[in-house]
Amino acid sequence: MNAHDDKRTDHPGVIAPPPLIYGVPLIAGLSIDAFGAGFALGFPLWLRLAFGLPALVAGLTLIVLALLRFRRAGTNPEPWKPSTALVLDGVYRLTRNPMYLGMALVYAGIAVLSDSALTLVLLVPAVLTIHHGVILREEHYLSRTFGDDYRSFMRGSRRWL
Repeated sequence: MNAHDDKRTDHPGVIAPPPLIYGVPLIAGLSIDAFGAGFALGFPLWLRLAFGLPALVAGLTLIVLALLRFRRAGTNPEPWKPSTALVLDGVYRLTRNPMYLGMALVYAGIAVLSDSALTLVLLVPAVLTIHHGVILREEHYLSRTFGDDYRSFMRGSRRWL
């Protein structure tokens, strides 16, 4: 195997980019609602704002904080590219996957604010796909790449919350 082959295999092999995994069902649910075929949550606006806005803001905050940590560490945030450093501090002390948790919160916030029960229901398969098609593959890759340092981090942190 030459160096070019190593570059093609030095990544977790995620099934799709996480924003796409969350984005497709989000857009599908909202589109179905827009054509009148979905169903509403039925919550009053004040309640949708009370839950949707904090979820949206918390999710965006997690994503930004995680991206800043990746930039500081000088490694790729994209899971289809090689990881050159472990990011273990900051928001990563709360969860091993702040970007995926953040994306789920943004998605949930948008679904609640849009009064879209269908879109909210579609979050479940998106999260399951992220878990099985992205996170588990990343954990295997990072364990292989960083060894005991990553395994120790896994023992001391939670996958989601």
